[in-house]
Amino acid sequence: MSGTFLGMPAFPAAARAALRDETLRANLRRATHTIRDKRARAVAELADWAELREAGRRIKDHTLRHLDTHLLRLEEEVTAAGGTVHWAADADEANRIVTGLVKATGEREVVKVKSMATQETGLNEALQAEGIAAYETDLAELIVQLGDDRPSHILVPAIHRNRGEIRDVFAREMGRWGRPAPDDLTDTPADLAEAARLHLREKFLRARVGISGANFMVAETGTLVVLESEGNGRMCLTLPETLISVVGIEKVVPTWRDLEVFLQTLPRSSTAERMNPYTTTWTGTTDGDGPRAFHLVLLDNGRTDALADEVGRQALRCIRCSACLNVCPVYERAGGHAYGSVYPGPIGAILTPQLRGTASEIDASLPYASSLCGACYEVCPVAIDIPEVLVHLREEVAARGGRGHRLEKAAVRAAGWLLDHPGALAAGERLAARTRALHPSRPPGASAWTDGRELPRVPEESFRDWWRRNRT
Repeated sequence: MSGTFLGMPAFPAAARAALRDETLRANLRRATHTIRDKRARAVAELADWAELREAGRRIKDHTLRHLDTHLLRLEEEVTAAGGTVHWAADADEANRIVTGLVKATGEREVVKVKSMATQETGLNEALQAEGIAAYETDLAELIVQLGDDRPSHILVPAIHRNRGEIRDVFAREMGRWGRPAPDDLTDTPADLAEAARLHLREKFLRARVGISGANFMVAETGTLVVLESEGNGRMCLTLPETLISVVGIEKVVPTWRDLEVFLQTLPRSSTAERMNPYTTTWTGTTDGDGPRAFHLVLLDNGRTDALADEVGRQALRCIRCSACLNVCPVYERAGGHAYGSVYPGPIGAILTPQLRGTASEIDASLPYASSLCGACYEVCPVAIDIPEVLVHLREEVAARGGRGHRLEKAAVRAAGWLLDHPGALAAGERLAARTRALHPSRPPGASAWTDGRELPRVPEESFRDWWRRNRT
């Protein structure tokens, strides 16, 4: 399996294949139900959860309305603290910037703390093309990388793997990347974590360049914030001599007081913890403490286009907690790979088409990868109305046309004309009643909709005729 999403089929085909994988479905069902139940208990502990959720929504909306102001303030503060800010309009520009910075150090390898922005841009592949090895240090990302796999979840990228599969990956692949796994490795969590710790430790101690993302950027001080559970991120953020952070422009918050809200809602929504084990913050550079050089790459890559959409822009509120994935009946059955994007699940179904556009078949299919049940909206800690955005994006896809949409438009126009002409409607009803024995059980040319459905039987006479005969 390739580690990228290039060449993936559209969601219906990918989901159909995933549904046949019983092991995948069992892994997903077990993991998502466990996480969602723990999250529900953690959220129920807070009497003011609804108020925190509303505060998060308002902070994000205010920030997005004044994004230019907050980003300029952020740049000023990062620069004043000794960092360097780079602006990247798209993925290619971001990759060129980062690759150039790494090459300027003379190093041929980097360590990375989990960053969805660099997955979005395909940075690892860009570095590899220049002869630079990038080592993922988040445990789940390490599993994905060693297995030449793709991430399938925002918080737990290897959620589709069970412990036995992870043990096999470690035993087979670790030696090719560095320190091999112990010969007697078992599939117990403690043994797997210890094997990963020993494997990664030598990379942390050797690396001179670290690459990270960030959960938040505080504009008033130029501070970046990473929340994680393992401590690998802190090693990556503090040990290298050069630190390069690639962060989407929507991750900025105006003040530390605003950050306080998200430090309460993100851990409970993601890992169901009252407080995440490691919160690392850094502001520029400090002599004798941490990296000597800090570079911040601010990534657009379609975000300003999404910002211009009054309905779709709420997707930019996302704080990447993954709560929507864990309650989604579609994600639970199809898995993250079916979405063909770094961002899977309900949030991916609305974010990816806005970042990449809907010109391709896979991106045009994503707004339809939902039952519109609304569970995602109910658990979102920043109140993103994902069903509303899904319907909005479906309208955009439909407006662009295509055979199925043209047929639908023609049928709606015909129905509209018929309902505007009562005489024609009455004649049609009588004709339908008299020819009822000849009607097919399914209408031709619509198999995708009618394979599991049958047309209702037409009554012997229309309601209009029955009314005239019995009530006049």
